[in-house]
Amino acid sequence: MDTILLILGFVCVLVGIFGSFLPVLPGPIVSWIGLLLLYFTEKVGMNYWILGISLLIVVIISILDYTIPAKGTRKFGGSSYGIWGTNIGMLVGFFVPIPFGFVAGAFVGAFVGELIYNSQDKNRALKAATGSFLGFLASSFMKLVVCLGFVALYVVIAFRNFVK
Repeated sequence: MDTILLILGFVCVLVGIFGSFLPVLPGPIVSWIGLLLLYFTEKVGMNYWILGISLLIVVIISILDYTIPAKGTRKFGGSSYGIWGTNIGMLVGFFVPIPFGFVAGAFVGAFVGELIYNSQDKNRALKAATGSFLGFLASSFMKLVVCLGFVALYVVIAFRNFVK
């Protein structure tokens, strides 16, 4: 049973990295579940401090994940159309066979979303798309750092307890 939990936990922390960029996957939450699965094994003693602090980090990151892109869009004069466009464009861009298509898709989606909101003011749409895009990048980078930290924590704990 330990082997199954160990593998599932490792898969979760790796999937969390992809969830840092994909809005359909809650990256830090999935990575935290991977850490939790590691602590359910018999060889790893339960450490409520690590689980509690990492869960608090996940909650804070999740709240910031929703506010940072919106603040970036608003600061640059955008609307909720730009935010939705960013998320939709990123999903579409993920399936486009170009390198970093989801990044380009986020910018294009925000621009198109702002044009749908107001097709007359292209400069405002470009400025708002830039704000939305920068907010998306900041939020994604923040989640990526947390998920990579969880991967490192997982590996350290697993090696201390399983490799002797």
